[in-house]
Amino acid sequence: MNDAVLFDAREDGIAVITLNRPEQRNALTAEVREGLRAAWARFEADDTLRIAILTGSGDKAFCAGGDLKEMVETGMAVPPRDMYALPYDTIELSKPTIAAVNGVAFAGGWMIAQACDLCVASTAAKFAITEVKVGRGSPWAAPLIHMIGQRIFMEIVLTGKPIDAARAYEIGLVNRLAQPGAVLDAAIELAREVLEGAPLSVKAARETVMLSTEMGRSAALAAARSAHEHTYNSQDAQEGPRAFAEKRRPVWSGR
Repeated sequence: MNDAVLFDAREDGIAVITLNRPEQRNALTAEVREGLRAAWARFEADDTLRIAILTGSGDKAFCAGGDLKEMVETGMAVPPRDMYALPYDTIELSKPTIAAVNGVAFAGGWMIAQACDLCVASTAAKFAITEVKVGRGSPWAAPLIHMIGQRIFMEIVLTGKPIDAARAYEIGLVNRLAQPGAVLDAAIELAREVLEGAPLSVKAARETVMLSTEMGRSAALAAARSAHEHTYNSQDAQEGPRAFAEKRRPVWSGR
């Protein structure tokens, strides 16, 4: 780890990962990329951590995107496939993630927010895929077709113009809005709601959503049944109904 990315392993099972270069608008410089890769690896390896929140330092930017100066200096053409540590894409993660967007999320900033499972945004946040403005590309945006409407998607990538947080919420890019300064608290609240669920059920539910974006209806149903089989046969599958009958909170074992 380096101080460009901070890692807070909380006792409640939540990891908070913070891009920590506010003077550079938390841009994805080499040191930020290195720190982010190490942070995701640490989160995945720690069995006490069940969900991660990704946010940025300061109140102006979540992440302003890639380092354009680096692109000029290196004459970068197609970025290396593993250049950016993207959850569930270039790195393997088995646990859910939340983007807590505290300011602008432009280009690569949109990319890393999009890669997370859920998104909480400040009402002052703005989102943009600005690559057309600088002659670059956004192939990573392809999964947006499963998140927002086609014509909305088309306008965003063709114009490169920002949308505000209210519009991002309206089109389904953002799950929840929060007042500036309260974004992390809102993301922690959402994380706690996820953590109330049985670990194996949460894992299978997440897998089902992702399977559904990859397959047709019949194939997705079959794959989802397989993904949930371990859950149904777990100790927690007995503990949940028992706790309900006994009018108490369930004690999950993750087994």
